[in-house]
Amino acid sequence: MDISTVLRFHQEWFYVSVGSCGVVGVWGVVLAVIKREPSRWFGYARAVAITAILLQVGAGVILYSNDLRPLNSFHVFYGVVIAITLTLAYLYRSTMAKRPGLTYGILLLFVMGLGIRAWMNVS
Repeated sequence: MDISTVLRFHQEWFYVSVGSCGVVGVWGVVLAVIKREPSRWFGYARAVAITAILLQVGAGVILYSNDLRPLNSFHVFYGVVIAITLTLAYLYRSTMAKRPGLTYGILLLFVMGLGIRAWMNVS
């Protein structure tokens, strides 16, 4: 695979990954506010959003390992924070399962915000 293809994917997939995290995050928070248990469709959507953002981070790692690095190191910082955040969410998944709409909603909105901050730091 050509590295320019990975770069283009990373640049364009941003909208999918951040958008899906935002939509599913709001969905989870709304479910918590109206006190409804999330359906299995929320679980599927949550998995899609998390997979989308992990693909984005993975593409960033590939670019970084091929010496294609952004001028602003905060872009990389936010990518690392996203990876750590999702790792911690995985470790605490049993605790998060007690209120999945609220916890995953807030998690995905937080990750969306980190993704936007990373995008804002591209030079």
